[in-house]
Amino acid sequence: MAAALSIFALATQAAALSLEDCDRTTHISHGGETDHVDYGEGRVGYAEWWSQEGVSRDLVVVECASGRSLRVRTHEERITDRLIPDRTRKASGIISEELRGSAALFSFERLATRLKPVGEDIEIAALTAEPCGCAALYPGLRGEKSAFEGGQ
Repeated sequence: MAAALSIFALATQAAALSLEDCDRTTHISHGGETDHVDYGEGRVGYAEWWSQEGVSRDLVVVECASGRSLRVRTHEERITDRLIPDRTRKASGIISEELRGSAALFSFERLATRLKPVGEDIEIAALTAEPCGCAALYPGLRGEKSAFEGGQ
């Protein structure tokens, strides 16, 4: 019995995700997730990228326990008729600055207001599925969200 538990423990450790595991292609060869960040206090971030017949980059911030998230488009070329110069660095700096403080003082609404000058299509939403970063770093905060299942 002890041997079976040891094997289970080793298998569980081997299956554990890291943020590096979360960098992945999600749409054949032209879309994915990258640049995962642990902001602490149950909050993670990442970038979603697209590069087929145009490019785009969205930054996403997630509170793992509640599933609340904010998405902002920081770069877009040849996706629509508009051009969004790459402002990913500037937006990342604003996000990091806002998230350095206490979770009790953080709000997605305030973050959205600060991001308006550098981003487009800002959306605050509630996720129903666990993102990879939350599965890797804060699996105990999944709650009722469906478990992260990996991908390509």
